[in-house]
Amino acid sequence: MGLYLGMDFGTSGARDVVIDQQGSIQHQARYPFAMSSDSNLARDWQVALFSLLEQIPGEVRQEIQAIAIDGTSSTVLLCDPVGNPVSTPLLYNDGRGAIVLNKLKSVAPPNHTVLSATSSLAKLLWMAQQPDFNQARYFLHQADWLTFLLHGQLGISDYHNALKLGYDVETLKYPQWLEKLQIPIHLPKIFTPGTPIAEIDPEVAVKFNFPQNCLICAGTTDSIAAFIASGAKLPGEGVTSVGSTLVLKLLSRTRVEDARYGIYSHRLGDLWLTGGASNTGGAVLRQFFTDAELERFSQEIDATKASNLDYYPLLKAGDRFPINDPNLPPRLEPRPDSPVEFLHGLLESIARIEARGYELLQQLGADKLNCVYSAGGGAANDTWTEIRQRYLQVPVVRPLHTEAAYGTAVLAMGGMRE
Repeated sequence: MGLYLGMDFGTSGARDVVIDQQGSIQHQARYPFAMSSDSNLARDWQVALFSLLEQIPGEVRQEIQAIAIDGTSSTVLLCDPVGNPVSTPLLYNDGRGAIVLNKLKSVAPPNHTVLSATSSLAKLLWMAQQPDFNQARYFLHQADWLTFLLHGQLGISDYHNALKLGYDVETLKYPQWLEKLQIPIHLPKIFTPGTPIAEIDPEVAVKFNFPQNCLICAGTTDSIAAFIASGAKLPGEGVTSVGSTLVLKLLSRTRVEDARYGIYSHRLGDLWLTGGASNTGGAVLRQFFTDAELERFSQEIDATKASNLDYYPLLKAGDRFPINDPNLPPRLEPRPDSPVEFLHGLLESIARIEARGYELLQQLGADKLNCVYSAGGGAANDTWTEIRQRYLQVPVVRPLHTEAAYGTAVLAMGGMRE
């Protein structure tokens, strides 16, 4: 029986899922990160990686044919010639690259994905100004480095992680403008996500009793892995993550890019995964209600009736998608005495923003929306799902699988089939 291992490295911990060829889960486990101020990030990731491998039952490990890893987008590190980190990794939301944006703007095309303080390329340019940069030989993303620990080959990435490094996912090569930056370091060689890179390092195979011919595959980012887990695979299928914020992704035959709204497209096989993120979402709801209240009050809402309350629920001023206005004020008035009415107004308003987001993606050229899979905590709220379906006017369904690690396991299995 062939088995496939997917590993997901998120912000608070790591998780792994082993699936068989039918997609049934054979094993899964979690490893929470210790959030101490003196923690060594790279070491914590490495400990999590090997701890999760060790937790897989021996008889399962012996059947694993391929492994893939996802990491948080734009979490990056520098390595020396043998793969040791030379400095602390920079996390996905680290904005110190802001000081190099003017330099980047002078070289990169207008509105390019790299023109963000948190992009991989902005982080690399910031790192190049630091005193320890001369010890570095390789620049890797989190998933790249963890995958290296399993196959032993440095300087390899995938085109999902490399998008914010400036890699051109349409022509599948680094663009000429990137060479003008003259970065004195090896940029990673890019593989298609899920394709085999090499067989597992013999030492790792012996230590954990994996088959010697187990393939280590190119990885992806955590959000794309979660999309793959949903099962969405046809143009017009969308996935909304209804978590603390609202993240929309729509599978399209057309590539859509518009930096004004933070919209960009990842390549997914022959299709494009386009999307954007709004600051509205569950974090605003939690400002007013406990989880128990959300559940109780939601059951008292008649989801077939529209609320006459028109809010724009935000924790603080500013949104980028579907309205791009850094000063957009939260609109949470008038507030009725009834908490049920108030919650009804909030849920409807967030559903309106979601619908407007998908409308914007379609106006910019993406395929017509025909189905939405829901992920995130809000997906469990049946009342909200019914309200969202009324606004979206397409079926809204909960996928069987929402874990990024499951999607990465599917990616490893797909890599075996190509």
